[in-house]
Amino acid sequence: MCFGAVRSHEKRRYAAVRQTAVWCYRGGSISAEPRINDRIRVPEVRLVGPSGEQVGIVPLAKALELAQEYDLDLVEVAANARPPVCKLMDYGKFKYESAMKAREARKNQAHTVIKEMKLRPKIDPHDYDTKKGHVVRFLKQGDKVKITIMFRGREQSRPELGYRLLQRLAEDVQDLGFVESNPKQDGRNMIMVLGPHKKKTEAMAEARQAQEARKAEAKANPGKSQNAADPDAVNAEGRDETPAEASAEA
Repeated sequence: MCFGAVRSHEKRRYAAVRQTAVWCYRGGSISAEPRINDRIRVPEVRLVGPSGEQVGIVPLAKALELAQEYDLDLVEVAANARPPVCKLMDYGKFKYESAMKAREARKNQAHTVIKEMKLRPKIDPHDYDTKKGHVVRFLKQGDKVKITIMFRGREQSRPELGYRLLQRLAEDVQDLGFVESNPKQDGRNMIMVLGPHKKKTEAMAEARQAQEARKAEAKANPGKSQNAADPDAVNAEGRDETPAEASAEA
């Protein structure tokens, strides 16, 4: 039994190794990097020129010779094709441009964020205004907001208080957001979700434009920004004038 189990295990292992070898021979690669120049191991390739022109099917040696003649790299761009498709290009420049495009894509990528704001049914008017200000800021940033009304003690017998408060908040911010999920009771809490009218990408673009405008204004008026950032200078001027005025009055 043990000997049979060992042989079965060896067969499965051999099959896995053989499958990996076949996959690599057909153009697969463990690395995400494409094969270039001498790493390409096929007899012939379908060659694409530096400007995208179709050269045709040529022997690998001829393709490498053309790459050396143009001072470029031979890069395998479609390994699963028959024969594989290779292109003449500056691989270092290609990698740099690809990295910059990926970085720009990540920079402009919008992640959906759900903020949360908790309120009490009998919230103070000042606290309500403060909480509403946070909700307005979140919606302007393009984020969703989860509003939670927390009931305690006898407040649980008055769910209409929480419902009216949520309706009031939704009406106060209707210019910036909408009710994505209607109020519903969840144990001791009542929950409502507000969604922004403005998309996250639009909010991020507007924030970047506003930041650039502030930088341009600060650069155009350096004296104004310096005075605003240096209150000690203003206080010093005030201290210098005070004794003079006092002596004049005397």
